[in-house]
Amino acid sequence: MHVQAAPSGSGAKRTTIVLLVSLAATLAYVAVTFVAGLRAHSLALLSESGHNASDFLALLLSFAAIYFQSRPADNTRTFGYQRTGVLAAFVNAATLIVIALWIAAEAVHRLSSPVLVQPKLMVIVAIAGMVMNGIIAGLLWGVARDVNLRSAFLHMAGDTLSTAAVIAGGVGILLTGKDWIDPVLSLLIAALIFWSSLGIVRETLNILLEGTPRGVSLLQIRTGMEAVEGVIDVHDLHVWSLGSHSRALACHVTIADIPPSESACILAKLNHVLRDHFHIGHTTIQFEHIGCGDVGACVVPPEEMTHFSGHEHHHGHMH
Repeated sequence: MHVQAAPSGSGAKRTTIVLLVSLAATLAYVAVTFVAGLRAHSLALLSESGHNASDFLALLLSFAAIYFQSRPADNTRTFGYQRTGVLAAFVNAATLIVIALWIAAEAVHRLSSPVLVQPKLMVIVAIAGMVMNGIIAGLLWGVARDVNLRSAFLHMAGDTLSTAAVIAGGVGILLTGKDWIDPVLSLLIAALIFWSSLGIVRETLNILLEGTPRGVSLLQIRTGMEAVEGVIDVHDLHVWSLGSHSRALACHVTIADIPPSESACILAKLNHVLRDHFHIGHTTIQFEHIGCGDVGACVVPPEEMTHFSGHEHHHGHMH
C-alpha cells in the first residue's frame, strides 16, 4: 500500500459524483438482474443480482466513509475518522465472501438437480450489465486512491468479468443445450469473488489490528534511524497505519546526554529519514539518555533519579 494524500477540493467532489452515479446505476441493475434471473431460471443471473446488491452496499459504505473521513479530529477522536474507510472496505469484502460461499452452495445443488434456463434473456441482461459495470469500474479506477475505494473498484471490476462469463455461458447453452453450464459458471464467479475479497480482508484486518504496514521493514527503519549522526540506539519501535492514507511511528531513541535544544537537529534528521525514505508522516519520538527495560516501560535506576525527573519527550509531527 502506498501512502497518498486524501482527495480534497475538486478531487473529493469528483469522487462523490462518481459514487452517486454508480449507486443509482447499480441499484437499477440489481432490480433488473433479479427479475430476469427469476424469469430465466438462471442461477448465474441471480448470482449477479446478489453480487450487485453487495456492490450497492459497498458503494454506499464507501460514500459514507468518505463523508466521515473528511471530518476533522476532535478531543474524543484525536486521529479523526481515518479508519472509517478501512472499516467500510472490511465489511464490503467480508460480505462478498459470504455471498461467494452461498453462490457456490447453490451451484453445487443445481449440478445435482438441473434447472432449465432461458439463455437468450440471460445473454441480453448480462450484456447490459457488462457495459454498466465496465463504465462504473472505469470511473472508480480514476478515483481509487485508498483501500476503501479500491475495494469498491474490485467489486465492480469483478462484476464486469463475471457478467462477461455469464454472456459466454448463455451463448454456450444456446449452442449446446447443456444447462449445467449455468451452475458451473456460478462456481467460477464465486471463486473470483472469494479470491478478490480475501486480499482486501487481509489488508484491512492488518490495519485494524495495527499491524506493521505491508511492505514496511522494521529492521530497515531501525537501521536508517540509527545511521543518523547522534543516534546511539533505537528501540521500543512501533509502526502502524492510521488509515489507508497514512502511517504512524512511535519509538525511543537513545542519544548522548545533551541539552534538549541541541537534540532538535537530531530530531529533524530523523523525521527527514522517516518521511522521505519510509513515507511515515506522523511520528512520536522519545529521546532518552539511559537504557530502557521491557518494551513499553522504561526503568530509571535509583541513582539516576536525582539527575532526571522524567524522560524528555520530543514529538516530531509532519504534515
